[in-house]
Amino acid sequence: MVGQMCHLANFAANPACRVVAIADLRPDLAAAAAQKFGIPQVYSTHRELLADSAVSAVVVVTKRRATGPIVLDALNSGRHVLSEKPMAYTTAQAISLVEAARQQSLVYSIGYMKRHDAGVARALQVLTRLRDDRSLGRMVRARGWCFGGDTGRSHDNFVMTGEARPDGLELWQDGPDWMPRAMRPGYDNFLNVFSHIINLARYLLGSSPTIAESTVETSGAARITLDFDGITCTLDLVNGSEGAWREGLTFDFERGAVTLELPPPFAEHEAEVIIDHDGQSTRLTGEASWAFRRQADAFVSDIASHAIPLASGEDSVTDIALAETVWKQRASG
Repeated sequence: MVGQMCHLANFAANPACRVVAIADLRPDLAAAAAQKFGIPQVYSTHRELLADSAVSAVVVVTKRRATGPIVLDALNSGRHVLSEKPMAYTTAQAISLVEAARQQSLVYSIGYMKRHDAGVARALQVLTRLRDDRSLGRMVRARGWCFGGDTGRSHDNFVMTGEARPDGLELWQDGPDWMPRAMRPGYDNFLNVFSHIINLARYLLGSSPTIAESTVETSGAARITLDFDGITCTLDLVNGSEGAWREGLTFDFERGAVTLELPPPFAEHEAEVIIDHDGQSTRLTGEASWAFRRQADAFVSDIASHAIPLASGEDSVTDIALAETVWKQRASG
């Protein structure tokens, strides 16, 4: 579903690239998706697809534990890669992927699409200006939240078949060696859902925070305080909530605040930026756009210009390292 609705449809709509092949272990689904999106070549495995000389870049959307092995095969074959997150389950796994991309000077991007949201871009501009001109004083703290609910899917731009999800994929270990088996489902959920807001906080506040405090439940729900060189950002993270999806960040200054309200993951609209100053609130809006479309366009552009992605594999290793640290603290009591 996500592969078609959020990725395939957007690349198929980009005039600067051609979608030349699709691979899926489910033959009926692969054929149906190829017909829907006008893809000329269908393969049953990713290795068959990587043998096609017409393929210069791949998008990897698959079972999370299978992401790393497929990405590694793609990078070793000399293909640029955009993969869904999490990129891996351990820092060592993540570093091995980054090294494979580095050895061949490839674009390796991770699907933190929120960095590509036009509203997030506005928020970054505002925060940079306010921290430079001190018109609201110093930034004193930040806080964030993710209460997962309705994912905001507005329409079903995908096809499905009755085929069962097949086995046979190579799977990487779903956690560090020290992690007890009972913790791993919650860790998987934490990486899949909450790495987004952690990654976004790093994008807006600084790339290398330390963990000041953390409390995490077996389910993956957590409260984490990150320290960005003296500015703390406390994140409240709860998945499976009923009702609307609520996610965002607030940055408190001495004389005001900036709030970034994020849309649900699949909603095709931008984040909203609210500036509070002297008891007045100003909402910044722009033209309608979708983070997933902007992410696809950026991947194509990065390949053409040999640019470093906004959410590069190298940068995203930090998200895995932070997650490992949080969960190791829990395991050690």
